[in-house]
Amino acid sequence: MTPRDVVARILAGRGSTPRAVANAYAPANIALVKYWGKRDEALNLPVTNSLSISLGPLGSHVELARGAGAADAIWLNGEPIPAESSFARRASAFLDWFRPAPDFTFDLRARNTVPTAAGFASSASGFAALVKALNALFGWDLPPREQSILARLGSGSAARSLADGFVEWHAGAAPDGMDSFAAPLEATWPELRVGALVLCAAEKPVGSREGMRRSVATCEFYREWPARVARDLAELKTAIAARDIAALGTVAEGNALAMHALMAATRPPLVYALPETMTALHAIWAARRDGLPLWFTMDAGPNVKLIFTRAAESQVRALFPAVQVVAPFASPAENPPPAHS
Repeated sequence: MTPRDVVARILAGRGSTPRAVANAYAPANIALVKYWGKRDEALNLPVTNSLSISLGPLGSHVELARGAGAADAIWLNGEPIPAESSFARRASAFLDWFRPAPDFTFDLRARNTVPTAAGFASSASGFAALVKALNALFGWDLPPREQSILARLGSGSAARSLADGFVEWHAGAAPDGMDSFAAPLEATWPELRVGALVLCAAEKPVGSREGMRRSVATCEFYREWPARVARDLAELKTAIAARDIAALGTVAEGNALAMHALMAATRPPLVYALPETMTALHAIWAARRDGLPLWFTMDAGPNVKLIFTRAAESQVRALFPAVQVVAPFASPAENPPPAHS
């Protein structure tokens, strides 16, 4: 089974006549229990389940239309992207699976409100928004499960960016991946806050795809990872149900550190943290020793995501003045978009 086969199966019997233009948005998501490692690289099938929280206005906007030229026209944050760039090649390769005819081209205009390729899940929100835009452009009316599967083909974590709030990505067991999709949890937590702390917006030197491949192949501790994820998932769901910020923060922080330990034990080593990262982590630990209920998580990158509740928000802002605070379960009015977007 190839990605093109999966797309053909999902779109069987659906139309291929595009509308004039389609717009879509998808939030970035931050995994509280991480996805690290694939059982099938072509289909982006994970070794384990994972569970994330969405980041509201931090994500990707996509405008999609039929192209007027012989090749795709791809724009990012208002600038044309060269066809030979990794961003454009990856986007066009994904769009290849959806072209109704070989000479059909797309005009794709993406705008990210998170740093691109810096450990803030911009590829997740980008591919999720692109699938939503394709669905609208061609009028497929796909249910969320099928959209999640299609987004997963572009970037594994994109499976979790089709929904808001807490979202669990089910690893599945089927070789074709049709049971590997993400779905939101029913739980809400209005007081929960996530703080995005951008310490470096540069593209990371080793992408997550390559990093996972290295870890699975060379890290002797990787065999312990699935059992760790299963334990952390169970504890995290209990913490969410009880709205216990200390329990949630402890699980999320521990799971992130365990993933980064795997990376460090990979050969060659994967160390995404910068000096600024370690300064921030030590500041968090010091503040917590002084009584501030504040925890963190990190993806494959140097940037830090803070975990706390509304009651601690003023203290967190004082500690990290540059933090962008998101209330995942708040209304759009309570979650203004970033000033730079």
